[in-house]
Parts: sequence; C-alpha cells; structure tokens
Amino acid sequence: MRIDIQMIGTGSAFAKNYYNNNALVACNGYKLMIDFGITAPLAMHRLGLPLDVIDGVFITHLHADHIGGFEELMLRLRFHYGKKPQLFIEGRLIEPFWEYSLRGGLEFGAEERQTLDQFFDVVPLSVGKPHEIVPGFRMEILPTKHFRDMPSYCVILNDELFYSGDTVFDPELIRSVHERNCTYLLHDCQLDGHGLVHATLQELLTLPESIQQKIWLMHYGDNMESYIGKTGPMKFLLQHETYSFPVSAPATAD
Repeated sequence: MRIDIQMIGTGSAFAKNYYNNNALVACNGYKLMIDFGITAPLAMHRLGLPLDVIDGVFITHLHADHIGGFEELMLRLRFHYGKKPQLFIEGRLIEPFWEYSLRGGLEFGAEERQTLDQFFDVVPLSVGKPHEIVPGFRMEILPTKHFRDMPSYCVILNDELFYSGDTVFDPELIRSVHERNCTYLLHDCQLDGHGLVHATLQELLTLPESIQQKIWLMHYGDNMESYIGKTGPMKFLLQHETYSFPVSAPATAD
C-alpha cells in the first residue's frame, strides 16, 4: 500500500511565493488534511480541488499559517456541501482552538448559536497513542518544541512516515523516529538565519547521512531555489506536487 501526499503549500508563515505548508494525505480511500492555513482555500482553488474532498483534518498547532483557513473551510463544508468531516486534535488544543481562534467568527449563525461539534466530529488524540483513522491508515502524535509553553505536535503515519509540523531542531526526536524505522521524514526547514523556533538547514546538515537521506524539506522561505544543490542528500518537497510513499499496513488497530 502507499500514502500519497499532495503539498497544498510548502511555504513558511511569511512566504509570498509559496502557500502555507499544508498537506492533503490520501490512504485507503481516506483524505486527511494536515493543517489548513490562511492561504489554503486559495491554494485548493488553484489546484482545482473542491473542499469536500477532505474527509478529516489534523491540526499540528494553533498558528495562523496552520489554522487560518478554518473559518472558510467550516462554513463551506457545512452550508455548501453539507459535510461534517472529522477533526483530529490533541485534547488540550480543543478548547483554545474554538474559544480563542474560531468562536468570534463562527458562534453566531443565521438561525442559532453554533459550536465546534456542529461542524466537525471531534476526535481527541493523546500523545503516543496510535489512532486508526480507517482500516489500514493509522496516526500517532508526539509533542514538538516550537514556541515556549505552546502545545505543538508532529504526526507519524502508519509507523513509517514522520511529518514534523513546526519544531526547533530536535536531534533526539529525529533520531528516535529514525530508530523506530520511520522511512520518510518530512521536516520543516528554515533556510537561513538563527533557528529560534524552526530547525535550520545548517542544523539539519549536522545529522548523520543515514538520517539525511530520509529527509524531505518543507516550510521554507521564498529563497528556496537558491538553495537547490546545497542540502546534502536531503530533498525539497515542491508545492502542489503529489508524492507517493510505499508503506506497510499497520499490524493491528488500536
């Protein structure tokens, strides 16, 4: 079997040549969106992808380049398409996601007050506990270090594909997913400057070559093209491209 990932965008939060780093993941007939930032509705439109292709959404954390498109997504899915997708979200994020990020624009409907669970079937996730999305498609979240005291998460799909979300350089985390035999590591990458809240290219280049060979770079700035050929064995994920990753079906469902 395989996991197909279409990069809706590959840009950093302030990139202008690239849309926000969001991904549409397809496995066993299910389409999971990882994050849905400010630019995601336009990016989907430019790709000719209607929003109702999305069966579920996973949120890595609550920055706008990862959740800024949710108001449009929720309104259009509910009232235009009549669809109620799943929302995969770590339990601690549920309240602030609705109360601080969405409620002001979404609570007041034309006929009634609205709540998060009217738009989504909310699926709370726990760190380190695998969750079966559909048979043969499983996810597991782990914490990342991004901003101080801000909950943020990476995700491992079918025990083989690691998607970093946003994180500082964390060699312990990277080595741990490498040692548990993750085959593909999709990692955010700040191409220049000091890595205060993201891993930098120079930091990632300090990893053993056996790990670098697994890494695909994403969440980069507008100067990406000037770094082509300067990333060692690591490769860039390209905006709007679809990548197919052969994986094994999970042995058991939890």
